[in-house]
This record gives sequence, structure tokens and C-alpha cells, in this order.
Amino acid sequence: HVRLPAGTRIAELPGYAEGGWWVQDIAAARPAEMLGAGHGRTVLDLCAAPGGKTMQLASAGWKVTAVDASETRMKRVAENLKRTGLTAEIVVADALFYSPGRQFDAVLVDAPCSATGIWRRHPDVLHRARPGVIRSLAEQQQAILARAAQAVKPGGTLVYAVCSLEPEEGERNAAWFAASHAGFTAGETVRNRPGDDGDGFFVATFHRKDEPLSASA
Repeated sequence: HVRLPAGTRIAELPGYAEGGWWVQDIAAARPAEMLGAGHGRTVLDLCAAPGGKTMQLASAGWKVTAVDASETRMKRVAENLKRTGLTAEIVVADALFYSPGRQFDAVLVDAPCSATGIWRRHPDVLHRARPGVIRSLAEQQQAILARAAQAVKPGGTLVYAVCSLEPEEGERNAAWFAASHAGFTAGETVRNRPGDDGDGFFVATFHRKDEPLSASA
């Protein structure tokens, strides 16, 4: 990772047009890093746009299926994959309803959130993060997580990430998932705050047991 001054003309820097690198906040790179090298294994990247994690995973040797509801944003992901010489299956679909028809060695959910973790770059997000909005987002995140869990192979890994500082969207959602999905065991969690290094972020990992899934209320 390289830090650059504000106002740097990204597309004019050496190596960009040739696909040598891409732009990504250092904290946003952490969820994919927690999966390690792919060695040809499969990963489902849900809510994938703008595609930083998709490229990260592909460059680490994963066979990536990238899913996002925005066709426009996924066109940009496809353009960046072409520029960098990386490959991924691109699917335009809502993560809440997407049915891949198969399971994956890993599933990464970078869920829609209040984005309060990026306030140092976009301070206006703090004015939009009302309690009702956060509650609604937390419920949506839980629904996406429950759906994503079904796509994880026995012995596979589920990664949940949000660029939010709100415990309702981070720690509490992780605790909810661990309590309501007996087929998974909780793994590593990371809480990054603005000023630590990059944006604010929360990441939690869960490992599916080698047995049929069960869920409790």
C-alpha cells in the first residue's frame, strides 16, 4: 500500500493505465486479507462494487464471483478487472435474493451500511446516520448475512464487513449471527477506527462446521 497526497491525479501515475495497481483504502483491504491466498478456491463477493475486494481476491488466487445490484457500478468493476488483467464472474443481482445454485469455499459480505467510518473523507455521513436509519440497515445486514450463510460450503469461511462505527451494524450483528447460526463458529474480529489506519471498519469471520447447517431463533 502507498499513501498519496490529496489531489493526486490517479490515472496519470505510472502503472495505473497498465493495470499494475488499483485504488483502495487500506482499512477496506482488511476483509479480503483475512481470507488469505485462494489457491484456486472459490469465493462469493457480495455487494462487490466498486470492486476493490474483488480485485484483491482475484490477485490472491481466488476464483471470484462478484455480485452487486448496481449494473452501472458493476460495469466499472468489469472495466477495472480488464485494466488489471484479473478475472472474475460478474453478476448483477440483489444480495438479498441472489441464489447462486452452488456453494463456495468462502463468502465475503461487504454490506450496505451507514458508512460512518468514512467521515474523515465525507463528514456529511454523520448527519444522515440517524438511529432509525441505523436500525433499518442493521436489519438489512442481518438478512443478507443469513442469506449468505447458505452459500458457504461445509468447512468454509464467511466474512462480514461494514465501513461503520456503529455497534448495531458491527459487534451486535456479529453477536446476533453467532447466536442464531449454530452451524458456524466465530473467528477473528477486527475493529478499525479512523486515525488507527485508514477508514473506520468492522470485520468478523465465521467458520462453517463440517455438518448440515442449523439455525435457531
